[in-house]
Amino acid sequence: MLCPYCQNPDTRVVDKRDNNGQTKRRRECEKCEKRFNTFENVEKAQIRVIKKDGRRENFDPEKMKRGVIRACEKRPVSGEAIDKMIMNVEEKLRKSGKKDVNSTFIGELVSRELKKNDDVAYIRFASVYREFADISDFKKEIKEL
Repeated sequence: MLCPYCQNPDTRVVDKRDNNGQTKRRRECEKCEKRFNTFENVEKAQIRVIKKDGRRENFDPEKMKRGVIRACEKRPVSGEAIDKMIMNVEEKLRKSGKKDVNSTFIGELVSRELKKNDDVAYIRFASVYREFADISDFKKEIKEL
């Protein structure tokens, strides 16, 4: 690691702390003896979503979260519960080890999380995600609950 003050390549780690997946290192230059911090993060592999029409786009947890928030609107589902659902889905996606994931797979994961938390939010999400055509689709889904 180059010293930001004198550009000397010889530095040593004085202190190291791990915090929420980030490593902070306190370093000292062997030449000028000045101290500085460096931060190290784990780089997560980018997941690509294959849409129903064949397009591909980068996975965006915020986009998924907006859909869940919309489904949970005016429902007794806390922001913490929503964050936990999003985190669970993202964790399952990463554990799958796939770099390209179908949007239908993501939709199913989100549906399962919503089903565990709130039936009405689940039906709202499913009606958009599964593109319900008429009331019979709603009735069928409600019977399965």
